[in-house]
Amino acid sequence: MRLLEEPEKVRAALSPLRRQLLDLLQEPASGTQLAAALELPRQRVNYHLRELEKAGLVELVEERQRRGCVERILRATSGSFVVDPAVMGRAFSRLGDQYAAEHLVEVAAGTVRDVARMQNAADAEGKRLLTFTLEASVRFAEPGDMHRFTDALAEAVRQVVETFDSPDGRAYRVIAGGHPAPRSTEGEKA
Repeated sequence: MRLLEEPEKVRAALSPLRRQLLDLLQEPASGTQLAAALELPRQRVNYHLRELEKAGLVELVEERQRRGCVERILRATSGSFVVDPAVMGRAFSRLGDQYAAEHLVEVAAGTVRDVARMQNAADAEGKRLLTFTLEASVRFAEPGDMHRFTDALAEAVRQVVETFDSPDGRAYRVIAGGHPAPRSTEGEKA
């Protein structure tokens, strides 16, 4: 995973064709091979490959002679790319309101940024980043139930933290957020 923190690199990867190329370049390939796979003119594919290479999103892995020409073999510089939400600008101010959607988005954006950076550092050192994720679904009968649930969850988390918190241990950030579930598609249970 690679965190994209520079707007020009994000712009370079945004088009559907370039995203397809990055996906295909998980395995090394030439512009000719990619053009054939996508059924596109080689010149068009090569243009986009040059732009991706300038942005540092693909890299040259080999050059070989083929029919009097030099064939360039490229691959994506990462298996996946994550866009730092800060690249889009600070859309939200830090609100203390735990029920504000803006606050949830701000916290989630910070989490994406922090975890992606730590993952990149761990990958560079050949280490594994130890994280955990908790997910659950709940259905509230009444709007007031959400506030009571949040208070009960906060108290439960406080008690668990009190049990496991150690002054000389490694600090972890625990985030709990909730949002309405997306509307289900036809045929799925809500």
